[in-house]
Amino acid sequence: MAVQEEQTRNRKRQWGSERRSEPLSIMHPAPSVRKVTWGRLAIVATVVFWLIYVVTTIVRQFLENSGGFRFTMEAVGYLVVVSFLTFSALMYLLARQGALYRFRDHVRVPRAELDRHFRDYDSAVTVLVPSYAEEPAVVRGTLWSAALQEFPNVRVVLLVDDSPVQNDPAERARLDATLRLPGEIEAALEGPRSRFAGARAQLQAERDAGAEVDRNHVTELAADYEAAAIWLEDMAENEPMEDHVDEFFIDQVLMGLASELRLNLLALRASIDQHSYPDIDRVLELRIRLERTFTAELRSFQRKSYASLSHEANKAMNLNSYISLMGRSWREEQTAGGVVLRAVDDEDDADLVVPDSPYLLTLDADSLLLRDYCLRLVYFLEEPGNERIAVTQTPYSSFRGAPTRIERIAGATTDLQHILHQGMSYYGATFWVGANAVIRKQAVEDIVEVENVGGFEIATYIQDRTVIEDTESSIDLGTHGWTLMNYPERLSYSATPPDFGSLVVQRRRWANGGLLILPKLWDQLRERRFRRERVLMRELWLRVNYMASIAWASFGLLFLLAYPYDSRLLSPVVFLAALPYFLAMGSDLRDCGHRFSDIFRIYGFNLILLPVNLAGVLKSIQQAITGEKIPFVRTPKVKDRTAAPVIYVIVPYLIIAFSLVTFVRDFYAQNWGNALFAALNASLAAYATWMYVGVRNSIVDAGLGILNWLYVDKKKAPAGPSYVVDPNKPVDWSSILYHGDRRLNRDLRRKGDRRRRVGAR
Repeated sequence: MAVQEEQTRNRKRQWGSERRSEPLSIMHPAPSVRKVTWGRLAIVATVVFWLIYVVTTIVRQFLENSGGFRFTMEAVGYLVVVSFLTFSALMYLLARQGALYRFRDHVRVPRAELDRHFRDYDSAVTVLVPSYAEEPAVVRGTLWSAALQEFPNVRVVLLVDDSPVQNDPAERARLDATLRLPGEIEAALEGPRSRFAGARAQLQAERDAGAEVDRNHVTELAADYEAAAIWLEDMAENEPMEDHVDEFFIDQVLMGLASELRLNLLALRASIDQHSYPDIDRVLELRIRLERTFTAELRSFQRKSYASLSHEANKAMNLNSYISLMGRSWREEQTAGGVVLRAVDDEDDADLVVPDSPYLLTLDADSLLLRDYCLRLVYFLEEPGNERIAVTQTPYSSFRGAPTRIERIAGATTDLQHILHQGMSYYGATFWVGANAVIRKQAVEDIVEVENVGGFEIATYIQDRTVIEDTESSIDLGTHGWTLMNYPERLSYSATPPDFGSLVVQRRRWANGGLLILPKLWDQLRERRFRRERVLMRELWLRVNYMASIAWASFGLLFLLAYPYDSRLLSPVVFLAALPYFLAMGSDLRDCGHRFSDIFRIYGFNLILLPVNLAGVLKSIQQAITGEKIPFVRTPKVKDRTAAPVIYVIVPYLIIAFSLVTFVRDFYAQNWGNALFAALNASLAAYATWMYVGVRNSIVDAGLGILNWLYVDKKKAPAGPSYVVDPNKPVDWSSILYHGDRRLNRDLRRKGDRRRRVGAR
């Protein structure tokens, strides 16, 4: 470990990056009465100052002087912008307050209660890990974190979405390495699993025969716990540590589990020294836990190997394709259109048997779970009163120790979102966040939509109409009477883009789709009211804000930046209305291990992301008009930097330049409020561009963008279908019989028409 720690320290880090690599505690600290009280006062202050502004500025200006048509339109427009931005700030404070209540009231379930609940448990959870063009090392960590879950029956399926046919040798090697991962992990687990399974079976037989616990039983159990801890520590010792994610995997996934096993070892040795032993049922539970920790079935699946499954290029259909196969047996049939799957009743006749399970765990290939994620979340779903909870999750946190400035500040916004999602659960406004979640399979079967495509049934459990499929599915589940709930602990972590180019891809996807889903929310409200369910306004406000705030905040900020509003509309009260929001955010950042001053960095960060968010919103509007799906663009996960599109590199500089021009104009016009706002925007946007994008990187990306725009590929004629008759090739009779002759006749007719035109000349 000393060598690995030295390698970690010697990695090149940017100035201003994060030095701390230890994650926050699993349990959120209980907030003090003072903190809860200040949170309530912040909500009241925001509303009061907004009302004061409306009365003392807007209404007063209308009463004292009319100002003409232009002033009236400016006043209305400015009031609308300020009101929407204040509403978003108020929703932040409201969700934050709900999170404080949950953190204050949450009591962790004792480990013994979990062991007792799952002692004779025979249900399973299927972990689905969708992967596309991922580095094998990234996927490996995710699979290990899933395989080491302390759950009775874990089946991990890697859903590889790469094309099965790879012509590039490097891509073929990467794909082969990825496909080997499940087998390698399962083989590595077999040694400890078989040892602990044999010891558990022997103890169970003795218990059934009426044996009592003696010193030997506890001594042997302690030896096995020590052996398990040593096995994990040896693995951690041999793990490469190339970045902070590897460090987290070693310290928190492997060593964290080893430390918990050693804690049990400490208790067992104390029991031996004190000659006071746990009863045989508890010893058996500890044996079962040890066995299950190292027991997992791992498989890989490639939906694009089968012509009968959807090949839509998005994560949702990758998940849907496998879920649609669960609980049935399938025979592979070779056709001219490719391999198709036919359902069969007898497993002996099947080429593919897909077991069913009452729970699904969806896990992004760049995420890591802590050891008892499955155990605690499934226990929560099975508690009395939670029968209608469809999805539970711990909204992911960021990996600490980010080596780049932009990853650190983006990770800070991720940690804030974790708090807000926890608070939204307090008001019944939970949204599924797609990086990880435990799903009740019965719930997704309730919202399934089946259509016939090319003669094959395609089942859609998770909608792929937008690129934020988890948000839309949350609304669908609510329409069918299901609820969602976030578990108030930190048990999952996910990667944050380390450079501006990859962050652009992620945030543009996040900004797309919310407006399209809003009509579904009204449908859900109508259905719930029809069922006589009580729908509180605060839930509706939080849901609307979550789906549409990016749209109105982006356009509102654009208007504030670009339009020279009359100075009579400005008032210090507007600043006072926003002050509680920024103070609360600074406090939350500090509680999450960041800096209070990051509120200014995040503001500048959002300024340079303004064109990205606007692009996502405009894509939503385009999709609403055209009715076409927006392509799902995955966030690049590469070691090298991802180049950003030229428009997103240039616009931050335009924001800086325009803000400086506005400052000079308002300074000489003695419009001090607008001048101060413009100076703040120019300063923070310049800082963010320099720190998070980089002048050199901007020049490189702009140059690449211009070259790509000037360079035009020579277009090649598309290859004709295999069933078109070519006099130099034998007739593909199998394609003709499978597809029919309609397209063949059409192609031949076109070919004949061309021949007739040639002959006429």
